[in-house]
Amino acid sequence: MSVVNMHDAKSNLSKLVDAVESGAQDEVILARNGKPAARIVPVAIAPSARRFGLGKGKYPKFDAEAFDALDADVAALFYGVPPAQP
Repeated sequence: MSVVNMHDAKSNLSKLVDAVESGAQDEVILARNGKPAARIVPVAIAPSARRFGLGKGKYPKFDAEAFDALDADVAALFYGVPPAQP
């Protein structure tokens, strides 16, 4: 951890960010008139929340024949025709 005054931070901001980003510094404290005012710390990147395959086995397999059997019901919803009775 290092403490840097605002004037020096303005002049060397990219160097300070590089030092934090590379791990050379854990954090950099920015001071105004010798009093700590802000911190520069690396951004913690969270692991991706998307994980594939979590629903495997939770849903029935797709049945094309059962899906196609609903065509008359869907047409009735769109065109106002009463659905065919089995």
